Amino acid sequence: MTGYRQPDGWLWWFLCGFGTGWLPLAPGTWAAALALMLAATLHAVTSEFFPIALAIAITAAGVIGLIGIPRAEVLWGKDPTPVVLDEMLGMWVAIWAAPVEWKIWSAIFLAFRVFDIAKPLGIRYLERLPGGWGVMLDDVLAGIYAFLLWRAFDWLWP
Repeated sequence: MTGYRQPDGWLWWFLCGFGTGWLPLAPGTWAAALALMLAATLHAVTSEFFPIALAIAITAAGVIGLIGIPRAEVLWGKDPTPVVLDEMLGMWVAIWAAPVEWKIWSAIFLAFRVFDIAKPLGIRYLERLPGGWGVMLDDVLAGIYAFLLWRAFDWLWP
């Protein structure tokens, strides 16, 4: 990615979605897809405790983002492109209460990306919050909307 210095360290590795933030095309989409793969792996390992395990991942991503994003913004500017942990967080929020089925997760993934990119219904407003809050919370709300949209479709067309 042109113009970005790549710092070393675990914080940057997490913030940049284990490298997906450095992909030249649609890094947020790749990060959300990676989040699904990591969640599927987490489910395979901890199926009985999956909601708790995913809640821990959500909490960890939130804390890491709130600590690291202000540091990344000092280095790279407001809401830097390589930082995609927020997309991973939003995707995990979106699937947290959904059944673990690839068709459902795929539909939620698509809805999440639409909400994250279009930023309707207050999502753009949250983006204005200072520090890591705006970067993280707009994706959390996009994830909530994606889940609610899936629930509405599931309720209307079971």
